[in-house]
Amino acid sequence: MAELATIARPYAEALFQSSRSDLNGASQWLDALASVAGNVRLLQYAGNPRVTDREVYDLIVGIVREPLPPVAQNFLRTVIENGRLAALPEAAAQFRAMKNALGGASDAVVYSAFPIPAAQLGEVAQALEKRFGRRLNVTVQEDASLIGGIRVVVGDEVLDTSVKARLEQMKVALTA
Repeated sequence: MAELATIARPYAEALFQSSRSDLNGASQWLDALASVAGNVRLLQYAGNPRVTDREVYDLIVGIVREPLPPVAQNFLRTVIENGRLAALPEAAAQFRAMKNALGGASDAVVYSAFPIPAAQLGEVAQALEKRFGRRLNVTVQEDASLIGGIRVVVGDEVLDTSVKARLEQMKVALTA
């Protein structure tokens, strides 16, 4: 079977071209659909030969609970009818990458052991933008295993200033 990224690319590109007038709106509903489509149980349900495409569509629309614009409805129907529901999260990631490239930005995930207050997150975002040399769309995820500090992932670049990473460095230095 083809790589998921290869399957998702035409969907992401077609959606990107057709929604250039409202990339932010398309990004919002696409992320909502992708989070639903990433559920393993939903994919198992959709893969059942006794379940119709309409039933899968209705279930997803019911879970999203937001009114989908016509382009979103057509996109979702196309993905389901072509049996590509599993590729939807990857298509969303590729769409987001194209949108970011157009705007000169990148997605950044900040992993923190504790919640970061909004004011402090703004300061962190400014420092990270200076460090990485581009505008960043920052999201925060809690990871208690870090003990303290933060770990930042921007594309394939990682900046790890967590206590866990420092302890690992000390362990390596002591056992060498």
